[in-house]
Amino acid sequence: MLFALAAAVLFMVFAGTASAETPFEGRKKCSNCHKSEADSWIKTAHAKAVDSLKADRNKEKNAAMVKAKLDPKKDYTKDKDCIGCHVTGFGSEGGYEISDPDKFLVGVGCESCHGAGTDYRKIHRKAGEAFEKSKKVTPRETLAEAGQDFEFIEKCSACHLNYEGSPWKGVKKPYTPFTPTVDKKYAFDFEKSVRNNKAMHEHFKLSGTFEGPPTPKFHEEFQKDAKPAEIGKEE
Repeated sequence: MLFALAAAVLFMVFAGTASAETPFEGRKKCSNCHKSEADSWIKTAHAKAVDSLKADRNKEKNAAMVKAKLDPKKDYTKDKDCIGCHVTGFGSEGGYEISDPDKFLVGVGCESCHGAGTDYRKIHRKAGEAFEKSKKVTPRETLAEAGQDFEFIEKCSACHLNYEGSPWKGVKKPYTPFTPTVDKKYAFDFEKSVRNNKAMHEHFKLSGTFEGPPTPKFHEEFQKDAKPAEIGKEE
């Protein structure tokens, strides 16, 4: 009886934890408002990340596959050990599914860096409406409380530094086969990469809807010379 009660309690705890996971939504809703960022992102390597898993990849990518001891003729888009670092939210609620791929979750999109957006997107919408109407500013910490991530290094490292012998402390299987030992170009430098518009996206001037901490440490640097953004409307 005691064992059954304990098991029931554990079930409720884990069930509650699972249901509390913020679902992914995909980049469509982000892109509706953040149009300039979306237009910039679609040209990046992260947007095209799935292409490197397809069997019809280019000669350069095929050569990279051979170096990493992978089959250049094989399509890896359905390989669960590979796909997670090429799409958004794989293995999480609302995230990319191999059996039913959502085009708005293909590629390393907004939520791959900023976190699953179902909850904080609502705050963005309401805060944006309030700012547009009366210039009311919302504390940025409300976004963090709703799950938006402002420090991206761990999310980047989970793919780019997830190999045996890596300096990153979070290493776990399945490892990436693309390591600095295979080719020096796979050496990952977060500080350099986060400033690379060909990998990430261009950063545009923020409207001032939110204020206060937290902000990424490069926030002021990016905003200093940022161009005005084209702002869309949520559909």
